[in-house]
Amino acid sequence: MTATVKGSVGTAHVRVEGRDKVTGAARYAGDVALPELAHGWLVLSTVARGRVHSVEAGPVLDMPGVLSVLHHGNALPVDADFTVPLLGAPLKPDPSIALFQRDRVPYMGWPVALVVAETPEQAREAAEALVVRYEVEPFDIAFSAERPDAVPVYGAGGPGVMEKGDLEAELAASAVVVDAEYTTPEEHHNPMEPHAATAHWDGDRLEVVDTNQGSPYVLDHLAKAFSLDPASVRVRSEHVGGAFGSKGPLHVHQVAAVMAAKLLRRPVRVVVTRHQMFSLVGYRSATIQRIRLGADPDGRLRALEHRALSMTSSVHQYVEAAATTSRVMYDADAHRTANEVVQLDVATPSFMRAPGQAPGSFALESAMDELAEKLAIDPIELRIRNEPERGPMSGHPFSGRSLVACFREGARRFGWAERDPRPGVRREGRRLLGTGMAAASHEVMAAPATAAVTAEADGTFTVRIAAADAGTGARTALTLVAADALDVAPDRLRVHIGDSDFGPAILGATSMGTRSWAWAVKAAASELRKQLASGTAVPPEGITVRSDTTAEIAALAQGEPRERHIFGAQFAEVAVDPATGEVRVRRMLGVFAAGRIINPLTARGQFIGAMTWGISMALHEEAVMDQATGGLVGADLAGYHIAAHADVPAIEAYWVDDPDPDDPVGIKGIGEIGNVGAAAAIANAVWHATGVRHRDLPLRPDRVLLAGGPHA
Repeated sequence: MTATVKGSVGTAHVRVEGRDKVTGAARYAGDVALPELAHGWLVLSTVARGRVHSVEAGPVLDMPGVLSVLHHGNALPVDADFTVPLLGAPLKPDPSIALFQRDRVPYMGWPVALVVAETPEQAREAAEALVVRYEVEPFDIAFSAERPDAVPVYGAGGPGVMEKGDLEAELAASAVVVDAEYTTPEEHHNPMEPHAATAHWDGDRLEVVDTNQGSPYVLDHLAKAFSLDPASVRVRSEHVGGAFGSKGPLHVHQVAAVMAAKLLRRPVRVVVTRHQMFSLVGYRSATIQRIRLGADPDGRLRALEHRALSMTSSVHQYVEAAATTSRVMYDADAHRTANEVVQLDVATPSFMRAPGQAPGSFALESAMDELAEKLAIDPIELRIRNEPERGPMSGHPFSGRSLVACFREGARRFGWAERDPRPGVRREGRRLLGTGMAAASHEVMAAPATAAVTAEADGTFTVRIAAADAGTGARTALTLVAADALDVAPDRLRVHIGDSDFGPAILGATSMGTRSWAWAVKAAASELRKQLASGTAVPPEGITVRSDTTAEIAALAQGEPRERHIFGAQFAEVAVDPATGEVRVRRMLGVFAAGRIINPLTARGQFIGAMTWGISMALHEEAVMDQATGGLVGADLAGYHIAAHADVPAIEAYWVDDPDPDDPVGIKGIGEIGNVGAAAAIANAVWHATGVRHRDLPLRPDRVLLAGGPHA
């Protein structure tokens, strides 16, 4: 070993793959060149419910370059009736991955055919010319709070309903009550890199170059879907250009590429278009949330009810567990939370950055702001008065809860003490100015992973782990963790990720990717360092140490039950033009208690990126259903608005010291917490600017105008 190198973790480090990305050397799933590569183009249903009567493939097959048209009449068998483990629980895939296995159409945008041709241009032209005839049936897309068929559903947020105490009695005994309904719209994934998969069969061995958040996870799904030996499947995803949850599950484009490659006996690539992404890769369901808060004159909560309704498809049940955030944030004598869902003729929602927490925090933190207004208590002080000592519903102690520290540090940096609490009194020219804040939380989790670390004969080290870096900086963070564990400089390491051949590892989701992977990398690197310290010579083939953290993660789960969460405080200042209804965010600031920060450079980028998403959620993003057709209006980047550069002000992100004592590196996770509470802070600032409370997102100019002027 060479001279000791201290402190890689916690120091700013540029992305180790940054040069490859900016020079174009990095290859994404849609870039990989293979001999005889063919291209598939999906054809989606144009009706919202019914059956495929016929697929008139004959004329299309005569078009230049067309190789095949796959549909329910000639597809290979695909199974979707299986489970794969995720966080210790069996998870069933969305049945839509059983591609072309039946003639039913459950929603508009359902895949009904795949045209394969020599070039993508030929495939697209043929796909647009393909005639598909349907037997059309009436559809139901009516999403409302009055749905009698809404049911509570167990999901990522736990049981459908959790309750304690006599809610109605405590509300009746409360000095002040807030009873309000909040809505958030349907939001859609739009990562910079489209979803793409390239499949190639070599005899009975399948290799897929894919863009995903977890190659081993996709491998498990593909092996079960096509009844393959997992050892005969390899999935690679070295570079990912954004994901945010949409590239976690298996989707139909991967299945289509595998099926077409098998039938044609040549490599096939399928890329999902921007328009197709609105029905094929999941989205965040719209929510309707009712909050009832009851409090004593001093602000102590006596009652807290949070009912959240979301929608899902008729073929798969997914719940946007928005009420879950209320199970953690504040205690009350009577407490009831419910995550309910209604099945409609719509595409299946899925995980989207801070699932449940992002829309749930908008409702809860807006309601807390309304309560503070009624009680004439500072919004930060009200939240501090309702800080729980233990989990409000579980009764378990917190592994750490530095939320008050986030409040205080955020208030100091933001200048909260200078705020005039009266709404509608600050002006700058014709614009009304206001400030708002909100709290944030997100669950902390970890899952087993395997890693291999090799000491090379030339004095360098190689790390191999099936992690994913969807722009988060995970590859760089793992480099720093390994460097510290080996006691060497980061430039002596090469970290290879995104290959299922490296062994099992959890996908990068729910803010647990880097935490879980770093656990395994540190274990292998630490053991290798011990071997080298004993004087073991490195042979030409190197020395490799492998780790598997299954036992360690199980021991953590079997230990004393604890509430494990990340916390944060969001602050925003807005300017509202009362003549146009335009809302501009002038500045944002967030302070987070999110465990040990591995790389401040990329961590700050994660926080700021998530807060930018909060601006987009608060002011812009809204998918609108066409009641006449059952589809979406403007399902593309021209019709679906997201925050652009001109919409994003100066954003500051900070953190307080908050290492996790139960994690070997001290990590908790940072990928999603910046998105939680951000929209509420902006909405609360709009109230402070105008004196008008808005409970429906986004805060479009027409809504701000229709609400009337200040104090309307």
